[in-house]
Amino acid sequence: MKAVGYQQSLPIEDARSLLDCDVPKPEPGPRDIRVAINTVSVNPIDTKVRMRAAPPPGEIKILGYDAAGVVDTVGAEVTLFQPGDEVFYAGSVIRQGTNAEFHLVDERIVGRKPRALSFAEAAALPLTSITAWELLFDRMGIAQGKSDSRTLLIVGGAGGVGSIMIQLARRLTGLTVIATASRPETIQWCLDLGAHHVVDHSRPMKEQIEKLNVPPVAWIASLTATGEHFKAMADILAPQGTIGLIDDPPPLDITLIKAKAGSLRWESMFTRSTFQTPDMIAQHHLLNRVADMIDAGEIRTTLDKTFGTINAANLRDAHAAIESRKSIGKIVLEGW
Repeated sequence: MKAVGYQQSLPIEDARSLLDCDVPKPEPGPRDIRVAINTVSVNPIDTKVRMRAAPPPGEIKILGYDAAGVVDTVGAEVTLFQPGDEVFYAGSVIRQGTNAEFHLVDERIVGRKPRALSFAEAAALPLTSITAWELLFDRMGIAQGKSDSRTLLIVGGAGGVGSIMIQLARRLTGLTVIATASRPETIQWCLDLGAHHVVDHSRPMKEQIEKLNVPPVAWIASLTATGEHFKAMADILAPQGTIGLIDDPPPLDITLIKAKAGSLRWESMFTRSTFQTPDMIAQHHLLNRVADMIDAGEIRTTLDKTFGTINAANLRDAHAAIESRKSIGKIVLEGW
């Protein structure tokens, strides 16, 4: 089958950084479904793994942690899906990725594709939806419902995770949602997705937030450049508030939030699949809930651009766009 992989960790400008290749079609294990991949999306994790995790000599590592497609066959113990089902999911960081014609994934981290969306629109959602949902509700402990009227600050609101987090927070909580963005197009993107306010993270944020006269900032979702913004976030955070992180900052001075009895929480959406946690099936239920919200018109896809068919040249362009840190929403590639 066709696939795109790499053998060396190389800068994306190098033509060998991602390669078109042919590999054997994989056979499913007991809880696996095999998916005929229609569309994939590219995330920062793709670029990070490419540069940090070279495969053993002579082997090919296949990236890709977002996909939408059709179930081709199922393992002996699969109960949630059957051949012909349309699905979307984010895969596992410890297995081969979705940049292949056929892909194996544990059924417990797969959701049904939203009926209202194309495959391209659906592929933009799984990884970021899981990350945003788990950070908001599992890690930071924000209550669903309208009872909490405090403020959530989302640092990096126009990125993939921020784009879906704005929508989930607006639809499922009563929080005032402030996103950060620094360009006219990203500011408008955040407002269009439902942010109550947008502040510019390239300028002092606390002064901008104070002028808004909003409830205390009890929650901060730091989605990018945490090392750059941590001191400011510690200053903004309300007493007994929580900062949630998803990126890879340098060592942080967490004593900055001690006086406020602040909490720091990490989110990694691959934790459940990597460690096969007993609650791994939560991601199946989560993605189905997102699909229901999409089909009900409550939230929308965060797809921004399509980079053509799935091949090495187009994936290199997509990686370069992610590495520029100027992309908005999500990038997808569709078909072979």
